[in-house]
Amino acid sequence: MFTQIAAAAAPAASENPYGLLESLQQGGVISWAVFIILCIFSVGSFFILFSKLIEQQKVIAQSRKIGQTFWRATSLKEGSAKLEKNSAYKQLVDDGIAAQEHHSKLTDPVEAHDWLHSSLNRSEAAINSKLNGGLAFLATVGATAPFIGLFGTVIGIYRALIKIGSSGQASIDTVAGPVGEALIMTALGLVVAVPAVLAYNWLQRRNKSIAEDLSGFNNDLLGYMVSNGAVRPTSIPVAPAAKPAAATAGAKA
Repeated sequence: MFTQIAAAAAPAASENPYGLLESLQQGGVISWAVFIILCIFSVGSFFILFSKLIEQQKVIAQSRKIGQTFWRATSLKEGSAKLEKNSAYKQLVDDGIAAQEHHSKLTDPVEAHDWLHSSLNRSEAAINSKLNGGLAFLATVGATAPFIGLFGTVIGIYRALIKIGSSGQASIDTVAGPVGEALIMTALGLVVAVPAVLAYNWLQRRNKSIAEDLSGFNNDLLGYMVSNGAVRPTSIPVAPAAKPAAATAGAKA
């Protein structure tokens, strides 16, 4: 019985000799090279997507805790100690503290506001540059993958037409198979390019939102430093004051 099923399946499988593997074999070294490049592009795109999502999520989670940790501290160093190690916001605070300490060592007089402002902006730019790392690869994949796939298709069609011409058969069934087989490379290029473009736009939008939060924190931090702690963000919730013990005892009585 199994022999009969295998014998029936063999002709069915041989009825469609066209597919990805057959296209690679017919295309030769160029088709294999195009396929390997597209695979590398795809793996690299998804790696950057997931790694950047994790990195961005950490920064977003840190921004939600700033009001409950840093701004409730009594000094910059105490607030910095409450922030997560190696976090973007801790880097800004530590760079601000370092700039404040270095200002007193300058031999050429510079306004403290200008010195702190430039130091904090430089630190913020370094953080944004790190967050944007890898996005150029996604943009490159999105722009070049369709053309790489198209190049594989052109080579495949060229080889198919040469083979058809040498055989002397130009019927539709003879031409359609090899040409359709060659179009697989174009499809692969689009499959690789579309997720890369979507990932690039999504990550860019999230980076823009993070940059806006960092810029706001940068301005608040600068105001706090140049006012010796007198200026704080007005949106920070204030903890309710505890009721006096005597008033509580009188209420119970």
